[in-house]
Amino acid sequence: MDGRLFGSVTNVDISDALKAQGFDVPKASIRMPQGSLKQIGDHPLTIALHTDILANITVSVLGEQ
Repeated sequence: MDGRLFGSVTNVDISDALKAQGFDVPKASIRMPQGSLKQIGDHPLTIALHTDILANITVSVLGEQ
C-alpha cells in the first residue's frame, strides 16, 4: 500500500471529529489550501476562529489497523 486513501478527508470530516472531542468548529472555518486530505500521515491545517485569529492544528490520518 502506498499510503493513499480510498476516499478523502474533508473539512466536514474534520469538523465532525473536532465536535466529538468537544470543539464546535464550523466546517467553513477549517482552511484546507491543498484540498481534501488523500494521504495517510500528519497534515498541518489552519482554523479561522475569528477574522484575525487563526489556530494551527495537526490532523493525523490513520489507515485501518
